[in-house]
Amino acid sequence: METLPRRVALLSVHTSPLHQPGTGDAGGMNVYIVELSRRLADLGIEVEIFTRATTGALPPAVDLAPGVLVRHVTAGPYEGLSKEDLPGQLCAFTSGVLRTEAMHEPGYYDLIHSHYWLSGQVGWLAKERWGVPLIHSMHTLGKVKNAALALGDDPEPTARLVGEDQVVDAADRLIANTDQEASELVRLYGAEPERVSTVNPGVDLERFRPGGKLSARRMVGLPPDAAVLLFVGRIQPLKAPDVLLRAAAELIARDPGRRRQLVVAVVGGPSGSGLAEPTHLHRLARRLGIADVVRFVKPVDQTRLADWYRAADVAVVPSYSESFGLVAIEAQACGTPVVAARVGGLATAVADGRSGTLVSGHDPADYATAIAGLLDSPRMLGEYGAHAVRHAASFGWAATAAATAEVYRHSIEDLRVARVRELCAGQ
Repeated sequence: METLPRRVALLSVHTSPLHQPGTGDAGGMNVYIVELSRRLADLGIEVEIFTRATTGALPPAVDLAPGVLVRHVTAGPYEGLSKEDLPGQLCAFTSGVLRTEAMHEPGYYDLIHSHYWLSGQVGWLAKERWGVPLIHSMHTLGKVKNAALALGDDPEPTARLVGEDQVVDAADRLIANTDQEASELVRLYGAEPERVSTVNPGVDLERFRPGGKLSARRMVGLPPDAAVLLFVGRIQPLKAPDVLLRAAAELIARDPGRRRQLVVAVVGGPSGSGLAEPTHLHRLARRLGIADVVRFVKPVDQTRLADWYRAADVAVVPSYSESFGLVAIEAQACGTPVVAARVGGLATAVADGRSGTLVSGHDPADYATAIAGLLDSPRMLGEYGAHAVRHAASFGWAATAAATAEVYRHSIEDLRVARVRELCAGQ
């Protein structure tokens, strides 16, 4: 009997798949939701994405791709509402989701897939109302983030930690990005191992692919002979772009001659706790005496982002916490080696010693050493770049969607078996 869902309600309360990654709260999870939804639709599974409306200008529903619909739910003011304020709007958001389902025949949605703990709270109630399985993807874990806070960053609030515990208990299945995250869900949240499935995120291998470095540099306006270090992501303490700037200053201090060629490109915008000091990195670059080698670039679309990856010699991902690290995979898919923190999913995303270098801790001097090791060895840089492409090739979104669909199938089958047992027990 066919047990793949016909239609999935995918919940993304705090960030819309229509938003530009690298701005506000939009980041890797946005990319994940968009790409996963498209590939699920390719498998014949319709996806309806519920997200909070952040402007009155958008229609209630927007077609994202064939088989993928984005529904905008009014919950709180359109603008000026931070992620920390969203728990107070979950009731309004849940009401909007339930009203949408109530306009259709019972059984319109076969399954719920919620993303991030806020969405899990909504999915918890919808699951009980509709009698369908709830699949949940955390994306980041509050307890893990609090154990590895950047200097000056705010810890995740108790409300989130309690909310995550509740979602873990309520979900029929949990999807972890890596085996490490699966282990953390079991160890830190008491999840039952048999209810946790590991599904690696993917990368768009058609968009992010190797290409000419010189032509890419012309596209993004970089000198052809520069030594380019690249940071991509939201500008906030968690992502640690300051570590890259300090490492760049260390590189110049060790070898002043590097200043003539070094370019540090920071592609992204302030978000979350980074909004408290949106010009912090600019001031830091001036204080370190490297403002002349740092280029700050506003978030760009995926096509132009691929040009930035191809234009770089090394992509640097010094985050304090990463559930996976899509930036690292995207860079490698373009043939660019990565220097990254040895944290979370980055240990899976980067093949240490083959496609990049993992650094323990966040000492800028250690990052400077790792970066110099690649920049000063064209042979190693080339070998790492070639292996990076091969490593990233195993992380296509089609494989992610197929594995996710299998989780859906098992969840639906488990629910059917449970219902049959209940009927038998009641006779």
